[in-house]
Amino acid sequence: MKRSRATSQRMFTLLLAAVMLLAAAGCGKAAQTNGNGTESSVQNGDVTLVIGAYSVVKDAFAELLPKFQTHWLEETGQKVTFQESYEASGTQARAIAGGFEADVAILAMEGDLDKIASAGFITHDWKAQSNSGVITNSIVVLGTRTGNPLGIKDWNDLTREGVKVLYPNPKTSGGAQWDINAIYGAGLKQSEQQNGVKDPAFAKSFLKAVHANVESLDKSGRASMAAFEYGVGDVIVTYENELIARVNQGVDYEIVIPKSTILIENPAAVVDKNVEKHGTRKVAEAFIAYLHSEEAQRLFTEHGFRSVDGKVAADTKDRFAVPEDLFDISYLGGWPEVRESLYSKKGIWYQVLAGL
Repeated sequence: MKRSRATSQRMFTLLLAAVMLLAAAGCGKAAQTNGNGTESSVQNGDVTLVIGAYSVVKDAFAELLPKFQTHWLEETGQKVTFQESYEASGTQARAIAGGFEADVAILAMEGDLDKIASAGFITHDWKAQSNSGVITNSIVVLGTRTGNPLGIKDWNDLTREGVKVLYPNPKTSGGAQWDINAIYGAGLKQSEQQNGVKDPAFAKSFLKAVHANVESLDKSGRASMAAFEYGVGDVIVTYENELIARVNQGVDYEIVIPKSTILIENPAAVVDKNVEKHGTRKVAEAFIAYLHSEEAQRLFTEHGFRSVDGKVAADTKDRFAVPEDLFDISYLGGWPEVRESLYSKKGIWYQVLAGL
């Protein structure tokens, strides 16, 4: 059957209208210019932000995320919802580098963000952010049972016969690496005080002596804390904020600050490859900026973290004891050196595990 020219024209017009309607709808997306000057798609209406975080921040984020939702709604009229994943930092980093589509990564240490960057998922210089990308600080401390029945005062007490120690596995946990860095660094400090120079052999033997008393190597700092809650061990090596949070909840633990300990620095960054795919760069960057805000920093201190904001840190300094000898990762040579000397396949930590 032949179609008339008028009929064909009407069909063409209807088809063109349908195509234009679909284009206008854009499948729920519109264009925006991202931080690299290129265009990506951004979701209209409600937006979902995928959070990939280390386990220790979970309680703080339970309060922080709703606050950001309110701010974002007031600022943009857009409702943001969150998909949250909390894991040991090393496990989370490997998941994101392996394809877990987190829009933002909040991890225990810079080395874990570097893994994601090396896999091509973080392409911007995340250390160029406020506070070099760090959103919270803490220190490594010792936690004991009520009343400190074994009289634990410093690292040396963890080498005593019969003292049962807990810390997590550095293969999966960023917190564990901070713990081991603190012990190894304290060993270097002792050798330096005794001999005037750092002695890696002495520090290794000191770490080995502490590790000989370790009861178990849990997956994460949070899992290690849970084991301690269940009665495993006499002393836990952990983040100060983990113990402060439990004490604030009414658990009568003793917090022992060693003479020498390390400053913990926890970073956060937008995962570029994923925000480009999801069209969520604007809200992801706003969320990272919010983590550095005074409001967020004050909330973090309520959960036992030390603030990276100068004003908040000054306002809350009375809440936090000052260690006699606080060092940072640079004392151990920086993260590249630490990863090679302590955590490579032939590194000091694996020698300690092997009894070498």
